[in-house]
Amino acid sequence: MSADKWSKKEILGHLIDSATNNHHRFVRGQFEEHPEISYDQNNWNKYNYYQQLDIQQLISFWTVYNKQLLAIIREIPTANLIRACMIGSNLVTIEFLINDYVKHLAHHLKQIVEY
Repeated sequence: MSADKWSKKEILGHLIDSATNNHHRFVRGQFEEHPEISYDQNNWNKYNYYQQLDIQQLISFWTVYNKQLLAIIREIPTANLIRACMIGSNLVTIEFLINDYVKHLAHHLKQIVEY
């Protein structure tokens, strides 16, 4: 495995990390004033040890986590969709984050399938 290219398990792990960080954004963005929520994706991946973990555990966790995020997203009041979070130096709305999360998810799932 190349040090600069993630395995399928590590890509899935990255999606778990993305779910974790977006969970904070979707929730905290509704009640905090511009929370700053970003993460070092390579270190998150490395220190979650995804390559060493059982693939079925990763798939199960990713599936359940995304079902939870979907349930949360469905409950977000329309008025809260314009609230915003800081991602690096960018102020983005919760609505943008939700749409971007779905695009990001599709991109990486395609990578796994085509790996």
